[in-house]
Amino acid sequence: MKSRAPELEFELVPLKTRGDKLLDVSLAGFGGKGAFVTEFHKALFDGAIDIAVHSAKDVPWQLPDGLDLWASLERGDARDVLLVKKGQDPDKMKVVGTASPRRELQIRELFPVQCRLLRGNVPTRIEKLKKDDYDGILLAAAGLERLGLTRDEELDYRYFTVDEMIPAPGQGIIVVEGRKEDPLRELFEEICDRKSFMELEVEWFLLRRLRAGCHEPTGVFARIDGEKMVIRLLAESGGRTRRGKLEGPVSERFSLAERLIDETQSCGR
Repeated sequence: MKSRAPELEFELVPLKTRGDKLLDVSLAGFGGKGAFVTEFHKALFDGAIDIAVHSAKDVPWQLPDGLDLWASLERGDARDVLLVKKGQDPDKMKVVGTASPRRELQIRELFPVQCRLLRGNVPTRIEKLKKDDYDGILLAAAGLERLGLTRDEELDYRYFTVDEMIPAPGQGIIVVEGRKEDPLRELFEEICDRKSFMELEVEWFLLRRLRAGCHEPTGVFARIDGEKMVIRLLAESGGRTRRGKLEGPVSERFSLAERLIDETQSCGR
């Protein structure tokens, strides 16, 4: 960004959110996804910062009035990964660590395991696995890649397909957020990856239609391939799990999303 606007001075402003501090309870127990962005929103409104950079899956689909997403970067690997100690047979796992209802629902469909709360940053979670607190832990592939933690001689990695474990909305996408009327917006729109931005738009559209938050085990994954978009949906309501998958033209992505909701609501899994 500095190369595009050499006249601007950039300063990193570190912020620690409530979600970073409260590590012994689930997100649903203290406000959901907003726990990772509330401090950023306040700083934007106060003028303490001009932009905020987030993992899209940590951002609630309903932003405060006056704020907007300016851009998204190219999407990383959206898959989920199971980490186990070297040589561990996943079929013999008993306890898997995760803080995600979405991951818990899907891992229990794949393996006869119990799930135990796992919070903290990625290195902390991996260390808890190595200390025998868990038989396996579930993490996002994109996070592992960005931290350079895709290889560890003490661990085995199993990458799930997006059909085996439907990702969280926005998983693998980095977004830039700012004030709606800020003239800086135009600069960041120039670096926006339109493909990932359209995918996120559809994923958030589905969340809004479902009124889904972090309490529900909801998975949404939209992927553009040429002129087509494939949308996958996982939702649970009243103890019933619903899955769906539709493909259609990118130009009809929102009507395709509407159809997917109608089809998954009209039939059980």
